[in-house]
Amino acid sequence: MEKEFLETIHENQNIIYKVCRMYRDSKEDQEDLFQEIVYQLWKSYPSFRGESKVSSWIYRIALNVSIAVYRKEKPIIDNYEDFPENIHPLEESPESENEERLFSALRILNNAEKALISLYLEDFNYKEIAEITGLSESNVGVKLNRIKSKLKILINK
Repeated sequence: MEKEFLETIHENQNIIYKVCRMYRDSKEDQEDLFQEIVYQLWKSYPSFRGESKVSSWIYRIALNVSIAVYRKEKPIIDNYEDFPENIHPLEESPESENEERLFSALRILNNAEKALISLYLEDFNYKEIAEITGLSESNVGVKLNRIKSKLKILINK
C-alpha cells in the first residue's frame, strides 16, 4: 500500500505544490503545508474508494487541510506513526515574473475563491468543481466569473 501511495503522490505532487503556493507565502511555510497535506492524504488513503478521480480526492483534502491550517496557524499533524519517510516537497522551480504576480494575486483571494480558482486552473470542469466543493454548477460559474474579474484587477495593479 505504501508503494502505491508514494506513486500516487509523485504523480500528483504538482497539485499539492500549487495549493501550497496559493495558501502560503514563504518557502518554509509551503514545505510545512505540503507535509501536512501529504500526511492527511496518507491517513485517508485506506478509505479512498475510487469513486472520484484521484486528483479530485487530492484537491479536496489539500484544500481542506490548507484552510484548516490557515485558520489554526499551527500544524495539524498529530501523529507521525506509520507515515512514509521519503516524501518531500518539490524542489524550488524557477518562477517567471508573471507566475509570481499570479500567485501574489491568488493569495489575496479568500479561501473559497482560492479553492474555486485553483480547481479551474487545473482544468476541472464546472461539474467536477461542483462535486468537490459542494456548490451547484451554475453557482460555480457565477463565482468563477467574479473571481476572474477580481484577479484581472489585482494583477493589473
